[in-house]
Amino acid sequence: MVKALLQRLARWLDRPFFPWKNLVIGFSLAEFALENWLLFRQYRVLSKTVQPKSLENEVDKPTFDKSQEYGRAKAKFSFISSLFNQVKSLAIIYYDVYPKVWAFAGVLLTRYAPTRFSGEITQSLTFVFLFGLIDTIAGLPFGYYHSFVLEERFGFNKMTVRLWIMDMLKGQALTVAFGVPIGSAFLSIIKRTGQSFFYYLWIFMLVVQVSAITIYPILIVPLFNKLTPLKPSPLKDAVETLASKLKFPLGELQVIDGSKRSSHSNAYFTGLPWKKKIVIYDTLLEKSSDKEVEAVLAHEVGHWKMGHTTKLLVISQVHLFYIFALFSVFIDNASLYNAFGFLKDRPVLVGFLLFNEILSPTDAIIKLLMNMLTRSMEYEADAFAAKLGYNAELGSSLVKLQIQNLSSMDADWLYSSFHYSHPILTERLKALGWNGETKAANGKSEDSEKALKAADREL
Repeated sequence: MVKALLQRLARWLDRPFFPWKNLVIGFSLAEFALENWLLFRQYRVLSKTVQPKSLENEVDKPTFDKSQEYGRAKAKFSFISSLFNQVKSLAIIYYDVYPKVWAFAGVLLTRYAPTRFSGEITQSLTFVFLFGLIDTIAGLPFGYYHSFVLEERFGFNKMTVRLWIMDMLKGQALTVAFGVPIGSAFLSIIKRTGQSFFYYLWIFMLVVQVSAITIYPILIVPLFNKLTPLKPSPLKDAVETLASKLKFPLGELQVIDGSKRSSHSNAYFTGLPWKKKIVIYDTLLEKSSDKEVEAVLAHEVGHWKMGHTTKLLVISQVHLFYIFALFSVFIDNASLYNAFGFLKDRPVLVGFLLFNEILSPTDAIIKLLMNMLTRSMEYEADAFAAKLGYNAELGSSLVKLQIQNLSSMDADWLYSSFHYSHPILTERLKALGWNGETKAANGKSEDSEKALKAADREL
């Protein structure tokens, strides 16, 4: 029934001379206008000179001013880079760059590749490589400016130019190493399974995602960062005790040298359901008390305990199935290919790219809904950590992380709805019922008082 419905929809949408190109350009301009209107709203908030009342006793004026300045600098950079990308995207569509690069990929293979490498799959992979190369070269000035000007100006960048180049080369190598087999399998499945390809493609991508969860911490992360076991310490004992108490399947507790590239702080866990790895940034250990680090990890374990990771994986799979099923409607749409200059060939991979251009208006809606969901999950994880007795430490750690990362202290409500997967600091502190001024007077432990006083001294 689903297959028949999709086939009827496919026939209805394949209309000769339908203005697909104008539709995509209109969608692109509308999305650009929406994003920059939201950015303008946020910029006005970042231009305020008075901090939110709830943070007056937590964040001093110079720190607030620097945070606002950093936010404005990032907003300006975002506008310029998005404007460049918008012009580039429109030029690619308007001047029919897709069919030209496709034809060039074919010429390269005919002239320089053995005959056995001819065919749509090889040409598609070459096409993607060429476009990726164009994007990489075009993005170099922006990447350099972001790391070595913007981040450097505010004291976050720790990379050398050599490390930056090496990261880029490693990233390209990994793209080829994993992209070629995955891309080949992607196209082969579509070619071999007919109109029901989306079922098989969905299963294949699920296997890829689960495999990536396994491979990423073992093979990928060590290529860019050094991971070392957390040394025996009261913190390690406390985290292992917490994991045991909550039946969290802790396999490894490691420290990552995040300071190698940036002074931003964070922590996360990764791994399969039966064995998890907790990774703590060295910058977090350097700038937070043991109790505050425990609180951050209790928050992360809270995500696991309440099944947030599993829920997000299920949602992503539903979304992926929806995308593949809808793509089956457009895969043979002659009017779509013709509108973008493909009068003879109908390469599947190009069709998938064009389909995503048409689907782009739904991205904003999905992003908004997902942010609503993840923000509620962050509140739940905060409440979980608070119930474990980390209310004071979590509050002080959130304030510290905000200061260390110079994250925006306030946000326009509409901008944050579209762009923030986490509630802003004032919202999280309010939900925790946390008040730094009266914390030590509310009968908290001596360790909590010390952690708070340490945080107060840093402000």
